[in-house]
Amino acid sequence: MKKQALVELIDELEQEMLRLGYTEGSMQFYRRRWRMLLRFAEERGEACYSEQLGIAFVEHHFQIFEKDFGRTLAQSETQELRIIRMIGDFQLHHTVLRRYYKHKEILTDAYFTAINERFMHYCASKSYTKVTTDHYVKQSARFMDYLVSQKVTDCKGIDLRLIYDYLKTLAGYTYKTVEQVICALRAFFRFLLETEVVQTDFAAQMPMIQARKQTRIPSVWTADELKKLIAAIDRGSPKGKRDYAIILLACRLGMRCTDIKHLQMTNFRWEEKKLIFIQSKTRQPLSLPLPPEVGWAVIDYLRYGRPKVDSSVLFVRHMAPFLPFSEEDHLNQLIKSYMELAHLPTLKKRRGMHSLRHTMASRLLEQDTPLSTISDILGHVDPDSTAVYLKVDIEKLRACSLRLDEAATHE
Repeated sequence: MKKQALVELIDELEQEMLRLGYTEGSMQFYRRRWRMLLRFAEERGEACYSEQLGIAFVEHHFQIFEKDFGRTLAQSETQELRIIRMIGDFQLHHTVLRRYYKHKEILTDAYFTAINERFMHYCASKSYTKVTTDHYVKQSARFMDYLVSQKVTDCKGIDLRLIYDYLKTLAGYTYKTVEQVICALRAFFRFLLETEVVQTDFAAQMPMIQARKQTRIPSVWTADELKKLIAAIDRGSPKGKRDYAIILLACRLGMRCTDIKHLQMTNFRWEEKKLIFIQSKTRQPLSLPLPPEVGWAVIDYLRYGRPKVDSSVLFVRHMAPFLPFSEEDHLNQLIKSYMELAHLPTLKKRRGMHSLRHTMASRLLEQDTPLSTISDILGHVDPDSTAVYLKVDIEKLRACSLRLDEAATHE
């Protein structure tokens, strides 16, 4: 296929960015860089864009060399690389990738906005959790925005080629991210079929991700790391009392972050020394023993730390307005702040709230707790989900190893 001239490619990219609502200030910055790139290409006698041209451009004008791409770049350097990557992405996919959506509406087309609204009500009718619904609706919006960039005006224009071309734009993301996008799109295509917007069952034709989550090794804390993390909490302050109780619920009971945020006072059965709640992820009830350490931490927070607010939710933010944590808040900033206070490396592995749940499971495994029991405590519906923790028990893995002479007899 004949390559498109660079000047034409940039012109089409500019029109797409204007459609997406880029500000005039941003457009002026991009136009200056595009003019520089066009002059640079002309001096080299190149009429079309290539990755080599883009790299040579940033090396010549901004001294950002290809060997530096793997290191952490300054914000200004990242912005200069964004210029050439955007052109390369647009040349390949004819759309603008990896945009910042936080404060912008993804969809502006009235037809697709209405479809997305109907899909949100569909998810609610299926009793999906709010987190799942938000994820599905956001991913469907991104897909429909891609359709608009491809000049597709309604869902009847969807075909497998478009779907597969969209999935190609996810190259470079982790398999887990791609898996989650595909899962959301399957739900969206089921909605389109069930509501007769389309007549083709695209959901059944979506590709499967070959890798499995069991290939990952869970991130866990050592006993020393966990001790330092907890010791860094100021348990004399109201916020510290809250954070101490939250972290104990995660690392002693293995509770998911979402379930901790949704806890209410009525979930605590003090006479029975139990904590009983409906899991957000599985919608299944879970009953956990309430260790004294955890129980007293919660009581201390209720008596001397929690703001006097009219909310049934146990844990609230300690800055006005004193509201419960948002659904999008995974409390990772809470963990990171105490890691910094404890002088623990913040770049080592994943160190979010979920890693504390992993740690609790791995400790139970080290104590020879049966996998079925660990599965019950964690609230796993599928026991295979618990088997991944076998990978962090080095001693048990050593017990499964063969000596070299034994291995030779099996050849």
